[in-house]
Amino acid sequence: MKNILKTVVGVFAVSGLFFAGCTNREVNKEVEQPPVVVNPEKVNVYVTAKDTNLRLDAIGEFSLQTGGQPLETQPFVLIDPAKKFQTIEGIGAALTDASAETFYKMPRNVRQEILTAFFDQEKGIGYNFSRTNIASCDFSSASYNYVVENDSLLTTFSVQHDEQYRIPFIKEAIEAAGGELKMFVSPWSPPAWMKSNNNVLLGGKLLEQFKPAWAKYYVKFIEEYEKRDIPVWGLSVQNEPMAVQRWESCVYTADEERDFIKKYLGPTLHSNGMGDKKLIAWDHNRDQVYQRATTILSDPEAAKYVWGIGFHWYEPWTGGDMQFENTKLVNDAFPGTKLIFTEGCVESFDINRVNDWALGERYGYSMLNDFNSGTVAWTDWNILLDETGGPNHVGNLCFAPIHANTQTGELIYTNSYYYIGHFSKFVKEGARRIATSSSRTDLQATAFVNPDGTIAVVVLNMSEEKFNYQLMVNGKSTDLESLPHSIMTITL
Repeated sequence: MKNILKTVVGVFAVSGLFFAGCTNREVNKEVEQPPVVVNPEKVNVYVTAKDTNLRLDAIGEFSLQTGGQPLETQPFVLIDPAKKFQTIEGIGAALTDASAETFYKMPRNVRQEILTAFFDQEKGIGYNFSRTNIASCDFSSASYNYVVENDSLLTTFSVQHDEQYRIPFIKEAIEAAGGELKMFVSPWSPPAWMKSNNNVLLGGKLLEQFKPAWAKYYVKFIEEYEKRDIPVWGLSVQNEPMAVQRWESCVYTADEERDFIKKYLGPTLHSNGMGDKKLIAWDHNRDQVYQRATTILSDPEAAKYVWGIGFHWYEPWTGGDMQFENTKLVNDAFPGTKLIFTEGCVESFDINRVNDWALGERYGYSMLNDFNSGTVAWTDWNILLDETGGPNHVGNLCFAPIHANTQTGELIYTNSYYYIGHFSKFVKEGARRIATSSSRTDLQATAFVNPDGTIAVVVLNMSEEKFNYQLMVNGKSTDLESLPHSIMTITL
């Protein structure tokens, strides 16, 4: 661990408001900016690669020379800064009960290492985006909610449970991120007595008579967190609304989610002065994302409340296909609505797999293609877990970028930490994705221009082949090398 941290620190040292009557597209309209004119002379390159010691390592500075038409056989990546697309909101992870509890089981110096590793812009990977759960989820040590049974007026509402671990952890994360950390919040289940199955677990539906109270529940949660100096940027309607899970879950069809938004949740947010909170629908897998989006967004009375469509990556029945074409279709069909990746992790934790290169590659592949499909923010699942892949009250154990051994006080950095860092460290809030073209299928690429005019290009190679390729921009190029099973970020 000390060697890993030494490498990381060494590398890093080198290195809309709602208005009545507005349509969703008008609310979310981009402010157009003039084309970026880039004439760099040099680029810096950072690499993570399998079967090497390279982990977000700066490998040198390369000169850009005037170049012409590449040969037909020459692999290249071309970026065009004049063609700009979506604006990036942020990259980060979920600050769950499990993450917070694990964090406070570690020695103070290790806790500081964790905060630095994730949130420091220079010494870490610069997370600026986050999520947390409203009441309990699978990654809580037990089920809980914030009101006593049958209190539909919510007079007993209290977040005292969260005061032990989660609220202090979030506040430390905000401080480590420089005093500002965008956060959206998500419920896994209403209280049992509000549901058709009288259980927070195993699906069930929200009962009609409790829909007003449940809508107010979101407001009460946001109010309580903001009283504690934890600003809430947005919220999703329901985590995984089509999944009947053995943990906290609640099912909504597309019609039911649409109607809950337009009749209850949207109006309740606005009547309580929370019309500026970004409301995210769906918050489930890519497979059904278009069906959900078109059902909700084709209804103007629901669509006017919706800022974005959230999605996850858990689609085992599709044969491992991440179905990026579905999210791109949502982006094409509803350009005024944002796309946001709200959750993903590698499931079925096994301590013997913590060095499995596939962990990181799954993140690199998803992030690159999600951004190329129009995604504006990307949120990993648990930011931190313990040596068992928990804690978790239903045995649903998973991988995280960093695992903390609560018995020894040591940290394990999985390679997913570095793959995520190739984006989060270099792509800033307010960056615009720019046109990127690769001449090789195995040489995947995306690129962004940051608000300060700097550009970050990410190149992913999941093949066994090494590519010597040209990076081309505005009539200039430089020769670079993409190692097998590698990810690289080029800054200029």
